[in-house]
Amino acid sequence: MRIVDFRITRIQFPRDRVIGDSQVRTDLVSIAALELIDQNGQSGLGFMQSLFTPMPAQAEMERLFLQDVWPGLDGQHPAGLVHRINRPRGGNIRPLSLPAHEAVQVALWDLAGKQLGLPLWQLLGGIAPKPVPAYASGLDFHLSDDDFCDLFGKANAQGYSAFKIKVGHPVFERDLHRLALLQKTVRKGARIMVDANEAWGAKEAAVKVTAIRDAGFDLTWVEDPILRNDFEGLRLLRKTLPFTMINSGEYLDASGKLALMKAGATDVLNVHGQISDVMRVAWVAAEWGVPISLGNTFLEVGIHLALALPEVGWLEYSFQNFDHLVDQTLSIRDGVVGIPEAPGHGLTLSEAGRKSARDL
Repeated sequence: MRIVDFRITRIQFPRDRVIGDSQVRTDLVSIAALELIDQNGQSGLGFMQSLFTPMPAQAEMERLFLQDVWPGLDGQHPAGLVHRINRPRGGNIRPLSLPAHEAVQVALWDLAGKQLGLPLWQLLGGIAPKPVPAYASGLDFHLSDDDFCDLFGKANAQGYSAFKIKVGHPVFERDLHRLALLQKTVRKGARIMVDANEAWGAKEAAVKVTAIRDAGFDLTWVEDPILRNDFEGLRLLRKTLPFTMINSGEYLDASGKLALMKAGATDVLNVHGQISDVMRVAWVAAEWGVPISLGNTFLEVGIHLALALPEVGWLEYSFQNFDHLVDQTLSIRDGVVGIPEAPGHGLTLSEAGRKSARDL
């Protein structure tokens, strides 16, 4: 069935905590739900997100979508669009006026799954998915020590046995302090990851990660320790830090991720929610045997990718207050992702979510 209409719902509300890392912070949710509608009235759902500035007004978002995105969707079959290869040249290599790239991909795959009657993970090639563990991620850099311990204590009580915290503070002793707090808060033998969000240089990262090891903290991986394009520095860290893994790729587009792997510059490839892009990169990762971690995806739609792809070892969960936006969330129980059964990705915009828009 062809796509014949769309609906955009602008939503904004306060976060339940300040989230951020060594570079940024935010306390506001500013998003828009995108629904692509076919001839039978079925819809596919995706979300646009602006992390640090409010979305444009509703009417302006609709105008920009009609101008920049809709001409490529109108009258098309979603199952055909998800595999389309574009030919970017010249002025066509530019960001959209709206942060709609991921939302469109997710909505198209959702609608294609619904039309075929398949859960998204099966449509993506999953047959007998293995259990995928989720790790608790705090986005915690700006939290007080008490709030930090409260967040990870609750995650521990919910059955999580792996935890990732933000590091990269100008005062390195604060990073060590937070690791000590985490170790006291969560279960013995828990896996620990750290994420510096490119706060360090290559030599600095080697010195600090070694100091973390020497202080008694066993790290499963160090995420984005240095600049995303410093492939030489990332290769150096892989060699000089044999006791942990380097996780990188979060900030790179699909071609950048491929170059990162080709350069041998990461132990674990970090991907997010751009489903078509992730699938293309993941085919190469599977060929080359590069492990994949699923970073944050809106309302955990990445669960489907995690279940479908053979190289995925972990999925990130960050305890954000988005659950009221949909009628039913995707499940993670005792730190393991559930297997969705509904066609598509299984998320539908709730009346509470629509009301959030009406209350602006």
